This record gives sequence, structure tokens and C-alpha cells, in this order.
Amino acid sequence: MSGEELVIRHTSAVIYARLGDGSKAYIKYRVQDGVMELISTYTPPQHRGKGIARRLMEYAVRMAEENGWLIKPICSYAIYYFMKHPEKRHLLVPELRDADLEELFKKALEEERREGKG
Repeated sequence: MSGEELVIRHTSAVIYARLGDGSKAYIKYRVQDGVMELISTYTPPQHRGKGIARRLMEYAVRMAEENGWLIKPICSYAIYYFMKHPEKRHLLVPELRDADLEELFKKALEEERREGKG
């Protein structure tokens, strides 16, 4: 982010960062029964490729660790993050720890494109 400090905050449903042009990048999530579901991730097109979504995911992972939650990635970016960071897989819900995340990623991407989100 070209030297700017990225300030990340959260509510009970969204982890977000306000960007220099007034837009926001965010992850929508919900926590049920000790499981943090990462529902959707969005970075405005003009800010993509700058590591913002990765930093939001790192924040989400820290929140989960600090609260003792497991993580269930639902959106394609959250799944992709765990593909790229196998050292964090222990935080996933048990049924996803050894799952084929690449296959799950493809399915999530396909569904998001079908819904016009990708």
C-alpha cells in the first residue's frame, strides 16, 4: 500500500480496512459454536495485488487463535490463503485439515463466478 499504514478493524460480522481513496476492503465472517466461517473477501479492483486481502486474512487468523476458534473458509480467497499457508491448517475445522483444498478452491471460485462475485 505504497507506504500507507493499513489500519484493520472488525465488528461482529466484518473485518475491514478503509483505503486511501475512501473505499474499503473486507472479509465477511460469522462465528457459531466456536467456528469462524470466512464467508466472503473483497478488495476494490484498484487496490488488488497489494497484499491487502492477505493482511485481512492474517488478522482473521489472529482473531481465531486468540479466541480459540476453528476456521471454516468458505470463499475462494480464504481457501486459497490456507493452500498457500499449510502451516496454518491446524486452525481449520477437522474435516478440512487434510482435504483437497485445491478442489474446494475451484468449486468456490466456480460458484462465486456463477453468482457474479468473481
